[in-house]
Amino acid sequence: MSHIRGRLQKEATEAVVRYTSSLAFDKRLYKHDIQGSLAHARMLAKQNIITVAEADALAGGLSVVLDEIENGTFVFRPELEDIHMAIEARLFEIVGSVAGKLHTARSRNDQVALDMRLFTRDAIRQIQSGIRNLERALVGQAEEAATVMLPGYTHLQPAQPVLLAHHLLAYFEMLQRDYARFNDAYKRADVMPLGSGALAGASYDLDREFVARELGFASVTGNSLDAVSDRDFVIEYLACASVCAMHLSRLAEELVLWSSSEFGFVEMDDAYATPSSIMPQKKNPDVAELGRGKSGRILGHLMGVLVTMKGLPLSYNRDMQEDKEALFDAHDTLSASLDVFAGMVRTLKFNSRNMQRSLGRGYILATDVADYLVRKGASFRDAHGITGKLVGYAVEAGKTLDELTREEYRLFSTLFDSDVKTISSAASAASKKVPGGTAPGQVAIQLKKAREILADND
Repeated sequence: MSHIRGRLQKEATEAVVRYTSSLAFDKRLYKHDIQGSLAHARMLAKQNIITVAEADALAGGLSVVLDEIENGTFVFRPELEDIHMAIEARLFEIVGSVAGKLHTARSRNDQVALDMRLFTRDAIRQIQSGIRNLERALVGQAEEAATVMLPGYTHLQPAQPVLLAHHLLAYFEMLQRDYARFNDAYKRADVMPLGSGALAGASYDLDREFVARELGFASVTGNSLDAVSDRDFVIEYLACASVCAMHLSRLAEELVLWSSSEFGFVEMDDAYATPSSIMPQKKNPDVAELGRGKSGRILGHLMGVLVTMKGLPLSYNRDMQEDKEALFDAHDTLSASLDVFAGMVRTLKFNSRNMQRSLGRGYILATDVADYLVRKGASFRDAHGITGKLVGYAVEAGKTLDELTREEYRLFSTLFDSDVKTISSAASAASKKVPGGTAPGQVAIQLKKAREILADND
């Protein structure tokens, strides 16, 4: 549309058109752009800025454009630099010169700000649905593993016994915080910028609140400069996505470790693993590894948009076109990851025998031995020192704590009595009765709460 170049005497070169065009990726905003245009046209008619007949013509033309895009007959012309121009050009072909009235009291600056907010709101709700699906998979596995125990680790060293359900529900808690973060991000995306114009507002008698109601926004923006020139709601979405992806990566890392022959705690379903190209014995946890890798991609998009925005003066600058590919790719990546992780987790097969066997390694009951001495009257610091020496003795003797006799225990403290032999992994877990602990009763409370949360969203 050469008339858009206005005072410029030359057409952009082909290289410049290719360089500046965003149509290849922002065309996915077509629904949001048409949705915003329909609301804008209705408002213009309501305010007698255009006639009702003109608004109806625009609405009819936009409906045709929407149908063409969705049935694949719409022609995206490369010389039209963005989705806004592509839709407007086709609208001229359908309804004629009245199409030119749609842009009354509107700039592409506030138009794209609107489209991006509409997209971000939808993206947040889609991700939250994906989070819920993964949470259901985790809770389902936790319910199945109600009595299964395994070592809990710190520094990747066996630390204390925990219930497998407790371990899985730790990821439920992380995802719940992710869900809440996205709720907070939604509130700040849920503000309607149309009517801000290019940067200074509009000189027409607009009803911005009407447009906000039509589009389901909670409020309108309070400063036109800010409305067209910030993308903090995109950055906030990317920040939430990055934290969520980080949590998925941690889960993926544990599944990679647990599925190794050294651990043998879990087996991936064949649908979520791949064979080796040359080693027939291999079953590789590629899906988990890809999820771990893709988290870095999402984090990179967050850093990219932050760096893009950090040096921009008010108001709109073309640099901001770079927000779209980052947002779209981060959203697509996280959405796909949540979807595939839900299926992967739902089909995991845990090996409780190997988990039980691992409980006998690494002197995992040492803290319980120290707690035993405290209950007998020792200070914790003294008990810690005594138990450390006891473990050193057991290591030298090549024995587990279970294999030490009462007499060997008493070499280190006369507080040890025959009841020291009752210390076990099950007793250790059962003793952790504090709220949020790994005692079976507390884990049952956690599961009940998780089920209630999920039921509220069904």
